[in-house]
Amino acid sequence: MRDLIYEINKWLPKDNKIALATVIKTWGSSPLETGAHMAITSDGEFAGSVSGGCVESAVIDTSSTVIKTGKSVKLHFGVSDESAWEIGLACGGEIDVFVQPLDKVFFFQLQSLIKAEKMAWYSIVIGGSEKQLGHSKIIEGRIDRTFPFIEQEETPKGKITKFINAISPSPTLIIIGGVHIAIKLAQLAKTLEFKTIVIDPRGAFGNSSRFPEIDQMLTTWPQDAFENLKINNSTAIVTLTHDPKIDDPTLVAALNSPSFYVGALGSRKTQKKRHERLRNIGLTKSQLDKIRGPIGLDIRADSPPEIAVSIMAEIVAVRNGLL
Repeated sequence: MRDLIYEINKWLPKDNKIALATVIKTWGSSPLETGAHMAITSDGEFAGSVSGGCVESAVIDTSSTVIKTGKSVKLHFGVSDESAWEIGLACGGEIDVFVQPLDKVFFFQLQSLIKAEKMAWYSIVIGGSEKQLGHSKIIEGRIDRTFPFIEQEETPKGKITKFINAISPSPTLIIIGGVHIAIKLAQLAKTLEFKTIVIDPRGAFGNSSRFPEIDQMLTTWPQDAFENLKINNSTAIVTLTHDPKIDDPTLVAALNSPSFYVGALGSRKTQKKRHERLRNIGLTKSQLDKIRGPIGLDIRADSPPEIAVSIMAEIVAVRNGLL
């Protein structure tokens, strides 16, 4: 949904009628994951995707009817349906797509929470009476479970089915140490749409001219910088300096934060010495076990670009729950 905000805001002044399509369930090798969104105007302009191109035409056609009638519709596409082959879903998967008129109150509330980088969750009624279908609600805060999911609820007006998904802060990568690997890592992180912050108190390394594409450069000690940064469960922290004076205080602060990833550059021998130092200042084994080190996936990387790829691949894997 984050990716659709710009386009929807561009459309609203000239086209008040917009449909929102959401992937609510998938089976097999469907192209996109549950929760993918697509917005469509009454003129057939669209942004986002629900299948990577396979069923978009059919969803656009349906959205025209949804906009005209104001009634939400649930669509199913799969290889078992002849229509699925006609519209191009030949990848072996099946998907359910819910198409509804865009609720502008819901959209502006969602936009406000996303811009404020707040954690929230939203629900869309995908099963129930015709009047209930498409009703959307947002609640700030978090639920300690895996998103997205579908649940049923008994109401005075009967049973309804809701699709529930989370709104998370945008992913952020904090890199400690403006070394050569950091340059490549920051470039790759920006390609993957991470907000990028580089911290290095050393003037020669903490130099904005070395990192023209990053979002923020901080030339202070990391533990001091962390006091003014919003670190949340969408934040990854990487230390690259090899200097214990910089890396160790950073790791202490990082391991006491809600960041989803903490990685430290260095060989197994370096990691062992690092663990001994941190254990001596009070960190527990469970905390030390959270440090990803040697950092990155083992792809036999030996150049800065390859090391950056291995680090970023590990960050993505952890974020997606694969590691």
